Amino acid sequence: MKLKSRALGALAGLFAFVAMTGIASAADRPYSEGPVSIVTSVKIEPGMDDAYMSWLQSGWKKSLEAQKAAGIVLGYAVYGTQARSPGEPDLYLVVTYKNMAAFDGLDDRVEPIMEKTFNATQQQMTQAGIERGKMRTILGSEMIRELVLK
Repeated sequence: MKLKSRALGALAGLFAFVAMTGIASAADRPYSEGPVSIVTSVKIEPGMDDAYMSWLQSGWKKSLEAQKAAGIVLGYAVYGTQARSPGEPDLYLVVTYKNMAAFDGLDDRVEPIMEKTFNATQQQMTQAGIERGKMRTILGSEMIRELVLK
């Protein structure tokens, strides 16, 4: 029985040491975790540049301004680029959130804002998305996190 108690005590000590070492190394990091951004790569269909930019200026911006006012997003931006090949994006759409926790229940918080902003049902918004698809192709999205140097 004493041997079992000693073994459990040693194991508990080892766990405590590992936990303390982990806490110390986290505090010693030369950075902290910052905001999280979703970067969407967009290829605009030929001849649709102005039409797509007009939609971004009106609908996309309107939606994100409402989300910003509600504290859901920190900010957003549109970046233009020169595609080096036909399969590369023309634009990057960037939406920035405070942290990873901002994604918990995101759809439930954004959907009412979208319905109010566009004064449309989910079905009408889906149809509008289909129409936007004629102006552009979404090549993909990625999540990036800022690492803030101390």
